[in-house]
Amino acid sequence: MKYLKIFLMSFAFSVTALGLSSCGSNTDATEKQGKEYTSEYICPMHCEGSGSEEAGKCPVCNMDYVENEDHKADSHDHDGHNH
Repeated sequence: MKYLKIFLMSFAFSVTALGLSSCGSNTDATEKQGKEYTSEYICPMHCEGSGSEEAGKCPVCNMDYVENEDHKADSHDHDGHNH
């Protein structure tokens, strides 16, 4: 009985520690680097390999591309200064 309590306590501690450590991972930054996120026109479903600098259809799911609101055409930000 004593060993069962030790085992259950160890198991509960391990599960809790694993759960807390996984909560801190940030995968958004690494997932949003492909052209399906960075192109001027993107697929609403963000299909892998989709995205274009011109309007059209996604070659994977055939949905119409939508304008990417986060797109910066020359890859740098113009906020804060005038050209």
